[in-house]
Amino acid sequence: MQVSVETTKGLERRMTVSIPEEQVSEGVQSRLKRLARTVKLSGFRPGKVPMKIVQQQYGSDVRREVVGDLMQSTFYEAVTQEKLAPAGMPTLEPKSMEIGAGLEYVATFEVLPEVKPAKLDGVKIDKPVVEVTEADVDVVIETIRKQKVDWKEIKRAAKDGDRVTIDFHGTVDGEDFGGNKGEGMPVILGEGRMIKGFEEGLKGAKSGVDLTLDLTFPEDYGSDDVAGKPVQFAIKVKTVEEAVLPEVTDELAKDFGIEAGTVEGLRAEVRQNMERELGLRLAAKIKQNVMDKLVEINKIDIPKALIEEEAKRMAAQMQQQMGEQLKGTELPGAMFEEQANKRVALGLLLSEMISENEFKAEPDKLRARVEEIASTYDKPEDVVNYYYSDKKRLAELESLVLEDTVVDWVLQQAKVNELKTSFDEIMNRA
Repeated sequence: MQVSVETTKGLERRMTVSIPEEQVSEGVQSRLKRLARTVKLSGFRPGKVPMKIVQQQYGSDVRREVVGDLMQSTFYEAVTQEKLAPAGMPTLEPKSMEIGAGLEYVATFEVLPEVKPAKLDGVKIDKPVVEVTEADVDVVIETIRKQKVDWKEIKRAAKDGDRVTIDFHGTVDGEDFGGNKGEGMPVILGEGRMIKGFEEGLKGAKSGVDLTLDLTFPEDYGSDDVAGKPVQFAIKVKTVEEAVLPEVTDELAKDFGIEAGTVEGLRAEVRQNMERELGLRLAAKIKQNVMDKLVEINKIDIPKALIEEEAKRMAAQMQQQMGEQLKGTELPGAMFEEQANKRVALGLLLSEMISENEFKAEPDKLRARVEEIASTYDKPEDVVNYYYSDKKRLAELESLVLEDTVVDWVLQQAKVNELKTSFDEIMNRA
């Protein structure tokens, strides 16, 4: 087998492979002999058809099959011989396959880039620093109180935060439309769940009054029949109620299953949960900052084949996650190319950094990661067994542990810029 390689552009390579006729003929004859044992032709018993006739009948087809198989098998022999690392599937085109001329074909493919991670001396990476304050705990306690809200009917005019129960009848150009009527519908003012102007129109209303609201459906409204059109709602206000929140007492703590049954126990558990959630979010944010910085300081020429493969994979994942919402719609891979480019670049970088530094997924760190995940379930031991009983699942976590190892190493090498951040900001809470 003779091999020659030329660089066409960037990462693309054009490899010409020549295979002697002897190797092709040997493959053809071997396959014809196997075929002769089972071939059936009129006038001959099965397996007794003369080889010459089998050659005449099937020789051309068999040669094509052998040539196809040889191109596939010798391609990988050739790239190994030339010490090339293909990225994606090659395009194989036969140049010569006539009997007696041997086989010559051209393989066009991209190769993986040579990755040399940039030095981290002087590189700055932001690391948010957050402390859970008593005020942060108060906000969560307030949310807990709202979960136990009671509603008390009032005589005063409705304002933000009140619940107004209404009957309504909407018309567009004097005509009914789908979903235009409702009875006993509760609307909490200020939540912004209705179309613009609806909740504002109920402010100041009292129980028993009738209102007419002249509004306009937004252009992007879910129903094309009424989107962007003026609508008139005839409304009867049945009740106006104000929210009554429970006091923060030991009784409230008991209602939420706090073992200690005290306000102090409630606050302690709330803080513990907040700090656990914060720790996970901080780790994810810091990891993202490190990954973004690695992509920024390492400019890598990425094979188009890998970007296309990753973009298709991302499109398929989104399709699966959205389910019925995207049923009948095929997402184009092109819309994911930018993100796919970044993912592939990171994959190549991390792989090289792990290899270069001989990082390993240490068993104790892997166990800690499994137990961290398991701790959020009712039966942690079942979750631990779930991971350790399947090598594939465990391998996925090993990859995450290796990524975390790289992150820790990068933070040790780079200049870390600590940024004091609020709990709300890091948790993306309004």
